[in-house]
Amino acid sequence: MSDTSLKARLQDDLHDAMRARDKVRASTLRMTLTSVTTAEVAGDEARELDDDEVLKVIAKEAKKRREAATAYRDAQRPELADGEEAELAVLEAYLPAQLGDDELRAVVERAVESTGAGGMSDMGRVMKAAQGEVAGRADGGRVAAVVRQVLGAR
Repeated sequence: MSDTSLKARLQDDLHDAMRARDKVRASTLRMTLTSVTTAEVAGDEARELDDDEVLKVIAKEAKKRREAATAYRDAQRPELADGEEAELAVLEAYLPAQLGDDELRAVVERAVESTGAGGMSDMGRVMKAAQGEVAGRADGGRVAAVVRQVLGAR
């Protein structure tokens, strides 16, 4: 990535999508930028989010789309699910590549070693350590499932 911020890249891409009349991309980026702005003004004082914080907002938006698509599929509404998945595809272009199962397991095992975890009672400590290394490259639910597997095997 160049020296422009992720937020600036989102804004530039929104303008490009509007010029290209790409409605799905434009509306998805507009909603994401609105979420970034909302996060910036949340709390006691307004502030500019750094790229890591903007990534967290994008990941949160992607998770919403993923969950909505699943809910629509379960409710036999494939046309609505397709819309959510199209928006998800736009958002995933801004997220780091997701970890594979083997890579995620290796991260969790390193977290278990570094925390000295002995069992399920240490899950919180292991999750905190693993999430720090994962940094948006795997959904929290996936991380928790692998942590349970690894700790359960001890």
